[in-house]
Amino acid sequence: MKMEDSVQFVRGVGEKRAKTFEKLGIKTVSDLLYHLPRDYEDRSDIKNICDLIDGEKVCILGRITALPRSFRSKNGLMVTQATVSDGTGIMKITWFNAKYIENQLRGDREFVFFGEATYRGRNAEMVNPVVEKYDGGGKKTGRIVPIYPLCAGISQYMLRSAIENAIENLEDKIPNTVPEKIAKKCALLDTEKAMREIHFPEDFDSFKRAKYSLAFEELLVMQTGIQILKGDRKNYTAEPFSDVKCIGELAKSLPFELTGAQKRVINEICADLKKNVPMNRLVQGDVGSGKTVVAAAAMFSAVRSGYQGAMIAPTEILAKQHYKSFTKMFENMGVKVALLVGGKSKGKTIVLEKIASGEIDIVVGTHAVLTANVNFKNLALAVTDEQHRFGVKQRATLTEKGKNVHTLVMTATPIPRTLSLILYGDLDVSVIDELPPGRKEVQTFAVGENMRARVNKFIASKIAEGRQVYIVCPLVEESELLTAKAAVEYAESLKAGSFKNYNIDVIHGKMKAKEKDAVMERFSKGETDILVSTTVIEVGVDVPNATVMVIENAERFGLSQLHQLRGRIRRGEHEAFCIMFNKSSGEIAKERMKIMQETNDGFKISEKDLLLRGPGEFFGVRQHGLPELKIANLAEDMEILKMAQMASEEIIGEDKTLSRPENKNLKNRVMRKYEEVGGRGILN
Repeated sequence: MKMEDSVQFVRGVGEKRAKTFEKLGIKTVSDLLYHLPRDYEDRSDIKNICDLIDGEKVCILGRITALPRSFRSKNGLMVTQATVSDGTGIMKITWFNAKYIENQLRGDREFVFFGEATYRGRNAEMVNPVVEKYDGGGKKTGRIVPIYPLCAGISQYMLRSAIENAIENLEDKIPNTVPEKIAKKCALLDTEKAMREIHFPEDFDSFKRAKYSLAFEELLVMQTGIQILKGDRKNYTAEPFSDVKCIGELAKSLPFELTGAQKRVINEICADLKKNVPMNRLVQGDVGSGKTVVAAAAMFSAVRSGYQGAMIAPTEILAKQHYKSFTKMFENMGVKVALLVGGKSKGKTIVLEKIASGEIDIVVGTHAVLTANVNFKNLALAVTDEQHRFGVKQRATLTEKGKNVHTLVMTATPIPRTLSLILYGDLDVSVIDELPPGRKEVQTFAVGENMRARVNKFIASKIAEGRQVYIVCPLVEESELLTAKAAVEYAESLKAGSFKNYNIDVIHGKMKAKEKDAVMERFSKGETDILVSTTVIEVGVDVPNATVMVIENAERFGLSQLHQLRGRIRRGEHEAFCIMFNKSSGEIAKERMKIMQETNDGFKISEKDLLLRGPGEFFGVRQHGLPELKIANLAEDMEILKMAQMASEEIIGEDKTLSRPENKNLKNRVMRKYEEVGGRGILN
């Protein structure tokens, strides 16, 4: 059996079960071995019943003192009970809906039970424990046991057995990805040994050594790919923009002064546009920091240099907002801007013809810009807004509509400064870390249910002043459908209760684009007093008159997401208020609420979010066009990452195409990993 073979050939899997394994992303033997534990349980120590502590997870070794009995409870559950003795005490053990346990516990022999020990009075109990016959070398107990991510139809025991069988029956040794020179320098384990120890560690020190070695290997693959992508850009040539000084003309025409941060970032972009290498720059800026003006400046330079520019946004309403902003900025500059969104319209054919002829200078739109019928005469600048909403292939599709197009990507999701240069290693990074003057910080409060009446009264007072309100509903069991339903039901309850005399609307992710646009249009015009929403408004249209945001069940949201939501009301001249209802007494939830009340700085918040939750939702590596990390955790493994980064620079410095024999396995891994996320022929 080889690493690239189908998982069906692993003993205990087979053709039918292999289809279930696919639900976990496991198709090959390699996928199976790299399906790593999410946790471990120490089932190696056996304790005496007399020494048990209430609430601890523990193994006990004992004999059944009486035959187990099964009966049906009042609520219909099948209950199986047994009594176990180990000579130091007696424990009552209960299983629910597991009558088969009766047959397992036959015979005068010892069994190991692993579970949570509890006490009812002085009597020790255990519910639904793992049970195994004691023979000194168990598979379920007597060792450190890995706990894997599962899906319906696959048990922990089934997965552990499959992995063990795969390792034992491999024809060839698992190849070492890291070149021997680097492995020795960094004290790495052999890959096969590391793989054995991460799945079946002898002790926790063994696990740590294996985790370090495999995390280094994974990060080396990622960083080497980044080094190649960055170096590969130097092989392309782009037409330098002949006119970047025109941006000063645009700045003078604006009704406001650019911030120092905006000027700095525009200068960085101008320096790129004057080169004959395609720009590939990321602009990070908090909500309301003025990224649109920066994009407009780059667009203006493109047009004055004789080229076209295109900007895509993830939603129609956001595209329309950018279109209005550009139209207003360029109204006296002789720049022709067009909007291109989905659906059919009478004038769409004419717009497409004008884009193809070069009569349209700047195109702003949604995914519609990416369709095959959109052709440019001389596209030279592609801008992607909220870049994490677009896949790698979608962004590539836009740039391929021109020749060696300059690329600018923007995000309002602050990434911790310590990580952005690594995360976006193939991009040059600019940060707008200053808000326009006069932009007030949002006053933020975390409250409990006891403040409900007072908050409702505050909302009513703000509406009486002419302001508008967002109420954000929580996530429901990670289900968009259930979350949408909850938002609709909550809006109905408000209409029937505390706010029956107000205009209330609802928006959620399951609505059609036109429905969402209509709702936001009404809200923008001031026709709606309260907008009940899911997180679909996290990235949305500016409504300066909306100055109050109430976030229900705020403990269910990550810090970065709470900050993004709050950013929706930091848009106008009026004082803004964010009220978070927190129903959790947990320490992490309390810490999140405290941080949100202490700062409006998105970068500080993202640093804290990383520490509290790990990479989490704002940090999905796959979204950024990099391979998914299965082993390394960038919140914990920064030192390993730095070592891997230095190693990749050393390797690429000596062998740019990884053509040397010692780099063969690394080259194969890099090619395979980057192809998974749509990398365009890396190293081919």
